[in-house]
Amino acid sequence: MIEVVGASDADDPIDALRDALTESLKALVASGCGPQHLVAIRWEAADPLRFHPSRHEIELAHREVFAGLRAPVELRRVSVPQHRLRVVALAQAPAAPPSAEPVYRGYTLPDLARQYSPRFQTNMNVLFKQWSKDGARFRAGHAGLDLCYGPGRYETFDLFLPQGVERPPVWIFVHGGYWQASDKVQHAQFAKGMLDAGYAVVMANYGLAPETPLTTIVQQVSRLLSYLADQAQNLSIDASRLHLAGHSAGAHIAAMIAAQGTAPTLRSVLLLSGLFELEPLTLLPMGALLKLTEVAVAELSPARMPAPAGIKLGLAVGAGESDEFKRQSQLMASAWGSPEPLIVPGHHFSMLEGLNGGALLELAQSLARG
Repeated sequence: MIEVVGASDADDPIDALRDALTESLKALVASGCGPQHLVAIRWEAADPLRFHPSRHEIELAHREVFAGLRAPVELRRVSVPQHRLRVVALAQAPAAPPSAEPVYRGYTLPDLARQYSPRFQTNMNVLFKQWSKDGARFRAGHAGLDLCYGPGRYETFDLFLPQGVERPPVWIFVHGGYWQASDKVQHAQFAKGMLDAGYAVVMANYGLAPETPLTTIVQQVSRLLSYLADQAQNLSIDASRLHLAGHSAGAHIAAMIAAQGTAPTLRSVLLLSGLFELEPLTLLPMGALLKLTEVAVAELSPARMPAPAGIKLGLAVGAGESDEFKRQSQLMASAWGSPEPLIVPGHHFSMLEGLNGGALLELAQSLARG
């Protein structure tokens, strides 16, 4: 058994948790382990309630670092803390190093993991802190926040309405996070480009895996589109003109909804650095976590499905993406006969900045105008 420790003296509990968990993850990786090897984790603080896992912001910060590969948390009060928060993680070391034999398209297992791990492209701790601040700043002063479209805890959305536009068309954005992490709050700032162009912008949330199965996640976002259509009068939108966009896992969700044809007023779909063929994920730890059986892969890989009729499709991928992420977008374009994916500046995450100006925003607007 391996024990690693992370600690933080940050005043804000969310920052403290992000910092301590990130430090413990680095120590875990340095020990030859990963999140999939976690057995138990303990959080020590003078005031444990500030870090209670049931708090929404705390749960999100936990997911940001370990996604769905999280061990149950033990909260422990310490009377004389050395740090404001101390994280102690126990992991079971792997029995043997991964094989050097290719497992998929010539990639060894470690290489395949890197291909499908965009986290290697940036400092995720810094990124999520910045996105949370930017999102909160953008949301300030807006009225249509945290509206519910279903009974689930995460079945909520933010609605941003453009000024001076009566019954605007609707642009819906579905965030990524490998179906297991992130939140609409951290993406609100990417609504600005389409909002300024006169579109109502909906930022969607959905239940997170593994607690919420992928099929249910797709159903939830599809239910959101139905809700927008049913409540169009009350929401002051034109739900006969719905345009759906998604990033990463959110692009997979958007593609699935388009393929299933469950949203009759859907006019366009914009897929950003998405996952459309799920077979390679079955070889990684998340495959078992997400229950990606052979049947599930066949049912949840939109690149294997017929192209939807009557829906304009656009794809884009970051220039700094891995080869496999680029291949996924190319595969989807070929499968559905869409134009070649637009290559935009940035990596998997920074590419989203293009939604507020540049070629990516132009693509989004051109799809929505059609």
